[in-house]
Amino acid sequence: MKQRGRHRRRRRGRVLRGALAGAALALTAAATMISASQATVAGDPGALKPLTSAAETGRLRLTEHPAAPASDRLAAALGRPVGVATVLADADRTLRDRARCTARERAALPVSPAATRAYCWDGADTAGWRPGAVTTSGDADDDGRWGAHRVILSAWSREAPAGRDPDRGTPAADGPARVAFVDAGDPERLAYTWVLLAVPSHDGRDLRGLGSPVTGMVWYQDKLLVTAGRADRTALYVYDVDRIRRTAPGAVVGAAGGRSAHGCRYVMTPVASYRPAGGGGAPRPGSVSLDRSTAPDSLAVSDWVPSDGDGRTRLWRYPFSSDPARAGLLDTDAAGHVRAGEAYESKVTGVQSVLSYRAAWYLGRPAGTGEGHGALWRQDTGGAAPTRCGTDRTRRCWSGPAASLSHWTATGEVWSQSSRTLFAVPLASLAEPGD
Repeated sequence: MKQRGRHRRRRRGRVLRGALAGAALALTAAATMISASQATVAGDPGALKPLTSAAETGRLRLTEHPAAPASDRLAAALGRPVGVATVLADADRTLRDRARCTARERAALPVSPAATRAYCWDGADTAGWRPGAVTTSGDADDDGRWGAHRVILSAWSREAPAGRDPDRGTPAADGPARVAFVDAGDPERLAYTWVLLAVPSHDGRDLRGLGSPVTGMVWYQDKLLVTAGRADRTALYVYDVDRIRRTAPGAVVGAAGGRSAHGCRYVMTPVASYRPAGGGGAPRPGSVSLDRSTAPDSLAVSDWVPSDGDGRTRLWRYPFSSDPARAGLLDTDAAGHVRAGEAYESKVTGVQSVLSYRAAWYLGRPAGTGEGHGALWRQDTGGAAPTRCGTDRTRRCWSGPAASLSHWTATGEVWSQSSRTLFAVPLASLAEPGD
């Protein structure tokens, strides 16, 4: 009896050891898969690689196109234009301050660096809409104001139908895009109203809603530059903030019908656009921001490379025109071409937000499926460093689905938004290579 008991214990021991070994192998395999899928984030991407050949930089060229005469006529049919001050005076909604944000909304904030200011959008007002790019009057003018106003612009797009992912190059159906014009003069009460972004119809006879996610947006002088989706042959649309038109909620956009204003009180129509000169396979702006540390001021750009791909993310910049007659437009040659001033390659993939300042480029990479926080890398030609969470040195400290970065030079703040949370952090708190 004792002998048989020992045999049973030995068999149970062998079974238990086998089960533990199998579990260990499964965990190892899972860890390997996770490590492989996050290799770019977990590993050091190293220094930026300059792109210097004419073949490489030539593919980044854009061609400027003025608005079609038919589009101008349609815009004029919408009525007399108004400016930013009129729109702000009509603000009919408010954001909640950090104290009134829910725990889930506050969880979308970066772990490190800590947000110095944070506000939350109303869930009912943004239901079915996807947050996009952010820009401010700190981009528009170097004193940080537009006239007497401090302003934040926040873009939102209709969510893509199931199975259609705009970040992976598939169109987001025909959903519109809108921009919240936020009066940020009183930090205790941020009030806003919506402005619909319209574009010409394909035949130029009507206007329709911008049917793509706004992944990049920069307000420079009196112009608002907005990225277009991959299904659009245009790379950037240009709007004039002094040419905003009123439209009653639910009213159609365009003289011949068009799409509804989707509850927006105002609508903007483009005054110009930029198209890739290199054809359908040319790199396209995925995220953009303004860099005031260059001479002249420049538009910093990143393209989009899937996080699970083997490609390199391209970073480049376009100089703005210094001609007063071309305020807010990019610098072009006699043929209307815009050429990249400098360009780089980065090993960081899945980039959805870009910022450049002096020699540094800041690249935001969102969290993967089921993860809470993303990563923010600072790169230059000498090396790279991520933001970190305290002493454990983990690199996933940035907000999860953060969209775009905007540097308010006058205050030293960097603005972004994550889900329904709009926030600011000091630029000085972001990582330095070698930290």
